[in-house]
Amino acid sequence: MQRLLNDPKNYVDEMLEGVYAAHPDMVKYIDDDKRCYVTTKKKEGKVGLATGGGSGHLPLFMGYVGDGMLDGCSVGGVFQSPSADQMAAVTREIDSGAGVLYIYGNYTGDIMNFEMAQELVDFDDIKVMHVLGADDVASAPKGEEDKRRGVAGIYYVFKCAGAAADSMLPLEEVARIAQKAADNVRTMGVALTPCIIPENGKANFSIEPGQMELGMGIHGEPGVEVCPMKTADDTVDYMLDRILPDKPYEAGDEVAVLINGLGATPKEELYIIYRRVAQVLADKGIKVFKVDVGEFATSMDMAGVSISLLKLDDELKKYLSMPCRTPFVSQPQL
Repeated sequence: MQRLLNDPKNYVDEMLEGVYAAHPDMVKYIDDDKRCYVTTKKKEGKVGLATGGGSGHLPLFMGYVGDGMLDGCSVGGVFQSPSADQMAAVTREIDSGAGVLYIYGNYTGDIMNFEMAQELVDFDDIKVMHVLGADDVASAPKGEEDKRRGVAGIYYVFKCAGAAADSMLPLEEVARIAQKAADNVRTMGVALTPCIIPENGKANFSIEPGQMELGMGIHGEPGVEVCPMKTADDTVDYMLDRILPDKPYEAGDEVAVLINGLGATPKEELYIIYRRVAQVLADKGIKVFKVDVGEFATSMDMAGVSISLLKLDDELKKYLSMPCRTPFVSQPQL
């Protein structure tokens, strides 16, 4: 394994030290714990937004803490949930009297720890609500959406919830808008290579040369099919054939599209993927309102891509269009 690191055991903390050094005007840590990551700005009376999860997915999760998006993130080890105590510390720091909304992926460890964190901050009279990202269509069939993994589509939940909170809406309304975004986004990914966890120094699963895994999760969870490599167009067609019927997305709908690289996919290839997505959506009479192409939820150095579609109405378009600025993403008013 050839990697630019020091002691693998310090991988996460040294990464965090670099982020704090690069962006001291935007983010900081609290309680002498680098993994309690919060914004430097606090607006009185605004709903606080917190997330959390394992490292190895930048810019997910901590990358979306900043103006117009999230207020805090508890940071776990690579592919490991942060602790309930860290989640509670972040919650107390970002609460400004209007309550806190937790937005996180549908993973057992994260659910358990966020629920424990809520119990801890109940003693501080902080009102907490939860919204789960569960957008991966490959991880459970239609009708069992509550069993699905949260993957790159949670970006849109963060974005819409952040804009709603920045508009000074009450907690229940911010949670409603976040849930609306979560309910209207669908994602599917494919993996071409495994990834290497620094402390292990070896791949966490295997894909034979010339093969690809369809529906792979961002921690290396099994997909739905292993098959010979497909062309870019055939890969997109396979993915959209599963995404589009699931909501469903139909002629006349307006969507946002997220083309997400998993860590080691050149941006050129991501645009080749979007080229075909645009063709298919146009052929089906689905209008594209906004496109994001890049890395939004990675899996260390995995090669692969995911496609997310967010079905829009005027309300979601309004919040999706509002500005934001974090160390990892910046958007002007659209």
